[in-house]
Amino acid sequence: MDVLAHLKELCAAPGLSAYEAPIREMVRAAWEPLTNLIRVDKFGSLWATKTGSGPAPRRKAMIAAHMDAIGMMVTKVDGAFLRITEIGGVDARVMLGQPVLVHAANAREPLPAVVGSRPPHILTAAEKDKVIPLDQLFVDPGLPADEVARLVRVGDLISFAQPPFEMQGDYLVAKSLDNRASVAAVSVALEALQDRKHEWDVIAVATAQEEENLGGAYTAAFEIQPDLAVVIDVTWASAPGLPEHKTFSLGDGPTIGLGPNIHPKLHKALADTATRFEIPYRVEVIPRHSGTDAYAIQVTRAGIPASVVGIPLRNMHTPVEVVSIKDVSRTGRLVAEFLAGLDGNFLDTVKWD
Repeated sequence: MDVLAHLKELCAAPGLSAYEAPIREMVRAAWEPLTNLIRVDKFGSLWATKTGSGPAPRRKAMIAAHMDAIGMMVTKVDGAFLRITEIGGVDARVMLGQPVLVHAANAREPLPAVVGSRPPHILTAAEKDKVIPLDQLFVDPGLPADEVARLVRVGDLISFAQPPFEMQGDYLVAKSLDNRASVAAVSVALEALQDRKHEWDVIAVATAQEEENLGGAYTAAFEIQPDLAVVIDVTWASAPGLPEHKTFSLGDGPTIGLGPNIHPKLHKALADTATRFEIPYRVEVIPRHSGTDAYAIQVTRAGIPASVVGIPLRNMHTPVEVVSIKDVSRTGRLVAEFLAGLDGNFLDTVKWD
């Protein structure tokens, strides 16, 4: 698999939270040849099942990576301009001057537009020192007011238009790498399992609405009832001004979470797998709610043993997020080797002493 090309393709799709259809179809196309059964559940999450080689009834391992992205929604058509609100956690600090696409209800193609506001020359001194909130920004599609009124409706979606590009080394810059980088890692894992025998059924889930409510993880885990789950999500990469003990360098492998949202025996099993196969990793201490689908899965039904594997990401929740392709590939390989190592006795080790 060309991981870089695959990830660029995934990042190109909008697929905002609760409106995942464009990215869901792209993920379906990638996962369908690698699995035995694929379906969409009632919440909009995509499931892809790879049947294990063990005798039925087989144990089930769930791999979850959310596919939804942050973005915006039109709240008002204000003459030739559009007022907006956020979907997910849009960082207002980086919005000024951003190129965007308006997915207008009555337009054949998305409308290219830019985010604007009042020029700095006419702001008061107090206003110049403040971040401009989203409700004071406007989107300018560059059309006459009557044309905007004809094409755009309140509730239409707006996505970032920043195209992906490569930096030196193996770094990729793109929008929506949170969490398309993890979706790509699942693709890597599923491809690796084509040549590996695995006893357990593997159910890969591209979850919906993680950025808003973790809903896809709650509902999928409730129906699947997996025996354990591995959640792949992004984590904070190191950068100037960030605390060293909470961030991780790009290109040095994934993180394996440790904390109350993670079953300690799964943490150990993943760490042992990484060591055995010489996959570099770092331990990420997550002392509270992990902020990932693992929280939802862990507390579903009577409780499901869950774990978190993190891909370091710089500039999170902006249109210029940065990942190392090497980290994405290593994450997929780690998860594949862990799944291939699951046998009929593994659950005996996943118990509270």
